[in-house]
Amino acid sequence: MNLLLHTCCAPCSVYCIKSLRQEKIAPTLFWYNPNIHPYSEYKARRDCLKEYAKLKEVDLILEDNYGLDEFVCELLSTAPNSSTDSNSNPDQNPKPNLNLNQTPPDPNGFRQLMLSRCQNYCYPKRLRKLFEYAKEHSFDTVSTTLLYSIYQQHDIIKDLMEHLSREYQIDFLYRDFREGWQEGQDESRAIGLYMQKYCGCVFSEEESMVGREIGRKLKKNNISPTNQNVRKVIESSKNNGHFNPKNISI
Repeated sequence: MNLLLHTCCAPCSVYCIKSLRQEKIAPTLFWYNPNIHPYSEYKARRDCLKEYAKLKEVDLILEDNYGLDEFVCELLSTAPNSSTDSNSNPDQNPKPNLNLNQTPPDPNGFRQLMLSRCQNYCYPKRLRKLFEYAKEHSFDTVSTTLLYSIYQQHDIIKDLMEHLSREYQIDFLYRDFREGWQEGQDESRAIGLYMQKYCGCVFSEEESMVGREIGRKLKKNNISPTNQNVRKVIESSKNNGHFNPKNISI
């Protein structure tokens, strides 16, 4: 097996590499994450992965593309009132066709677009690139460390990988790496890896900050700051179905 493993960051790769090696599988890491912003964060995660790959003596391929401009343009191109077709498929990498004189996107509709950005942009953008590179460089199998995080949309990622596997005729090695979540986190901290505080894009940074603020307020009110309780607060703070951080009430 010649496995190309899409890798979002060093901490998420720790358990994945370890468990694969226990199966006698030697992965080649593949860095392509244009959804990580700002550049200081992108660089911190990339450089940490480079050092970790050296430490573990694992091959690493860098597709170095800080894609903030493209990220924003492609999201805007599918926003409500955009000059492009709002039903376009981001998996096909649509080209933005922006009219600077057009009516600004509806804030509520745009926020809904942000909530679906992982499924409609971040996942397909990165994972299609994984399959393309594997096809061009004779890798017969692929997987991704996105399957490790308990915060990612696991089933959507799995379904997308299976779809792309059929399209590119490359095997998808599925593993539910979440079973090693705590083990990977503990080891990452023990060896001093850079531990990011949000998923990647500027919108996830806001969500992470809001989540931490809600957690602090829950603790102050003697309520356990679990993910479930944080989500309940977010749902109760929505106005007409849309979340606004200013509406938080505990």
